[in-house]
Amino acid sequence: MIKASICTIGDEILIGQIVDTNSSMISSKLGELGIEVSRMLSISDGHDDIVGSLREEMESNDIVIVTGGLGPTKDDITKPALADLFGCREWKTVDAQLEIIREILHSRGLDMLDINMDQARVPACCEPILNHYGTATIMAFHTTEGKSLYSMPGVPHETMNALPDVIADIKAHYPLGNILHRTIMTYGMAESALSKLIAPWEDALPQDMHLAYLPNTLTGVRLRLSVKGGDAEDSSRRADAQIAALKEIIGDLIYSECDDTLENTIGRLLRGSGKTVSAAESCTGGMISHLLTCVPGASEYYFGGVCSYAVAVKESVLGVDSKLIEERGVVSSEVAAAMAEGVRKLTGSTYSVSTTGLAGPGGDDKNPEGTVWIGVSGPHGTITARRQYHNDRERNIERFSASALDLLRRYIIEDGEKSAFAA
Repeated sequence: MIKASICTIGDEILIGQIVDTNSSMISSKLGELGIEVSRMLSISDGHDDIVGSLREEMESNDIVIVTGGLGPTKDDITKPALADLFGCREWKTVDAQLEIIREILHSRGLDMLDINMDQARVPACCEPILNHYGTATIMAFHTTEGKSLYSMPGVPHETMNALPDVIADIKAHYPLGNILHRTIMTYGMAESALSKLIAPWEDALPQDMHLAYLPNTLTGVRLRLSVKGGDAEDSSRRADAQIAALKEIIGDLIYSECDDTLENTIGRLLRGSGKTVSAAESCTGGMISHLLTCVPGASEYYFGGVCSYAVAVKESVLGVDSKLIEERGVVSSEVAAAMAEGVRKLTGSTYSVSTTGLAGPGGDDKNPEGTVWIGVSGPHGTITARRQYHNDRERNIERFSASALDLLRRYIIEDGEKSAFAA
């Protein structure tokens, strides 16, 4: 198997000033190619540290991908360090990158300076790859021993947009076998419980198939089924058969068969149907509305929301009876139901979703920290569900929001089935 190392350069990463998101992004893409990432390394801005560390990585890996240290300032020394590493004494200017730099600066109302022009100059022994989203030229170094080093900018959006070109160059230089990836998005069961439930199915997978678990607070557990080698059409057919068997086990836990989100799924369910949704949020503070409106075209089906954080707003805007709150408590099934029914009546939407809970810190015996009641209302009545999580405040709010969207998703699907049966 081809092995790769991912290296980030910059003191700002080592001192915790910024978070390295590039490595995980690059690792994911390499994994899709069947390339094993053996190491992730952060290196200081010192010339000798860069040269020494990268030399070691080149010795033990087929591919080294480097991000960072390619800016226009004096402390960005990755480029001269790479020139020394590969014994380059001559430099060349990449005219096409120079034109991109000129266009970027012009769009920002800036003049071209010498330090900007220098970003188009690279060691003559490298193969330049154009950076269409920034000023730093991407460099590919290929050795006679079949090793490769790619130097990319550290700005995450530049790295993300340049990755396809780097991946294309890797494919051109390495005999990568066929590898098929299929994604199954699930929500409603923790990773450990899901793993136990599907263990017999997973254990029976053929040797050339592998399952990976990728949990996320907002999207649930993403399952990635990989099939290595073989004919692409045959691999796809065999993967379909395995996923069909998986569906028999976990059923409606699956909400999508692509790398997706709950809010996108709800959008697909509602778009073009003439049906609409609204939200009444307390403990989630507007996150459900934010997630729903992140989907392009959400204005077709999302009517609006009420962030009823205060009890007074629950009563005056959503029409929740003050006696109900006094008798049952703000965090209760009854109040969640009343909130959902209130915002649905207020906006005239087909469906509505509500949340009331305790994200933390704080709670009591009846409703510990991390408790949320979710309400969903629609043509076939109102349902509620209690969820309990044990995270910090931020993670609890994310889980509350995702759980609410999942309950809404299930209601919409069931409502559609009931409506079809009645017809």
